[in-house]
Amino acid sequence: MTLELNSRADFSLEAARRVALGGEGVVFSKAAVERMTQCRESFMRLLDDPHVVIYGVTTGFGQYAHHRLTPEERRAQGARGHLAPATSFGEPLPERLVRAIAFARLVNYVEGHAAISPEVAIKAAEMLSWDKLPPVPALGNGSPGEIQPLSHLYAPLMADVPLAEKDGLALVNGSPCSTALLVDAAFAARNRYELAIKVFALAWEAFKAPLTHIDPALDRLWEDPFEAHVLCGLRGWLEGVPTEARRYYQAPVSWRNVPRTLGYAFWVAQQAEEAAGLSLRAVSDNPVYVPPDEANPDEPHGRVLSNGGYHNAKAYPLLDNLAAASADVALLAERQITKLLDGNVSGLPNNLIDEAGVYIGGTAFSAVAFAEQARYAAQRTFLPGGEGGGFGQNDVAVPTFFAWRKEAEAGRCLDANLAMLAVIAQQALRITGRQAPPRLRDFAAEVDRHFPPLTESRLMGPELEGLQIHFTKSLYS
Repeated sequence: MTLELNSRADFSLEAARRVALGGEGVVFSKAAVERMTQCRESFMRLLDDPHVVIYGVTTGFGQYAHHRLTPEERRAQGARGHLAPATSFGEPLPERLVRAIAFARLVNYVEGHAAISPEVAIKAAEMLSWDKLPPVPALGNGSPGEIQPLSHLYAPLMADVPLAEKDGLALVNGSPCSTALLVDAAFAARNRYELAIKVFALAWEAFKAPLTHIDPALDRLWEDPFEAHVLCGLRGWLEGVPTEARRYYQAPVSWRNVPRTLGYAFWVAQQAEEAAGLSLRAVSDNPVYVPPDEANPDEPHGRVLSNGGYHNAKAYPLLDNLAAASADVALLAERQITKLLDGNVSGLPNNLIDEAGVYIGGTAFSAVAFAEQARYAAQRTFLPGGEGGGFGQNDVAVPTFFAWRKEAEAGRCLDANLAMLAVIAQQALRITGRQAPPRLRDFAAEVDRHFPPLTESRLMGPELEGLQIHFTKSLYS
């Protein structure tokens, strides 16, 4: 399938999902191409004014911004690709994320605000039909905007397509990377926390925690829709479990905190989704072209504004919030693992050792490590204080790549602890001759496929990792 782009309204989270995760291509509508053509023509007429000053078009770059170019110099500069900033290196971003960047890039073009040559814009859109996009490094991106990663992404295009004034800038400026990084995290967050509800419900029954902790009355008393969502989710997965002979009148804090801690996580996930959707629709080009129909009446050829659109100030704090939420939930999972293994608390056999004497208690060591690793990853991201690039203008870098890596790491650590908690809960149910709640039996079977029941001592790490990887991959389905 091919997604048609007619206006900025077409850049939604669902559209990004279709392109980034579903592999769909995109095409500009006929109306969009006509609009881009009109904007390009009026922009070129604007350049005929000898007094107009447009950064990077009629001037040099960086510390050469004060240098006015002659028409010949202007055309020569426009024809050069922006390869010099491609200095970052290291492990590449996942293909899904590179596709999200390439999609987010196009929002500046569709209504003409980049004043890009339509031929170049069309080629940029066609990249999403390539078998594989150019690799974009996840490391070493410390520029004030996103010219480093975008220079990697569009290097083949800049080498293959004739460029004119502003075309190169329209490819490498703006903030499509920050948008895509936030979109990518938003894709996974809600699914990750829904998975957590299922795993905590399985552990709830394994511990025989009181159902009063998730009573429907709390939905109304707490007055929080996200906490109510978790309460309702737990009750739904636990439907059909025995209501009598619950073990305690009050379970440990790590059980009772689940609805509120996970409720906060869902709230943060919604914030990330809302900001990702807004960022997808926002024009972030610098300099940005304001077409004649949007400009003042005395500006018949439009105008160009230098601005800070290349800096998405919402993306990295929200990624930090997601990382922190995942770290907190990972800690709850670790504490529940410990309590299920501790017979003095759970009333179950110590370390869940069955008649065969197989020891599974070592999982608690790893759960502590993953919870701590998630906490380290969830440290706050601030604007980098250093100045790089040798340019007087470039005194603040974009930290979104750092925040995304930390959020992804915290999320994987949570997935690991959820995998171990699911295995421990299954072991607790098995050695006490019980089944998973009726609505969770398919999920329990899924856990068993990746981590078969322990009947003898074996190397557990690879199987636990396999379950974690399965959980993480399922978030992007």
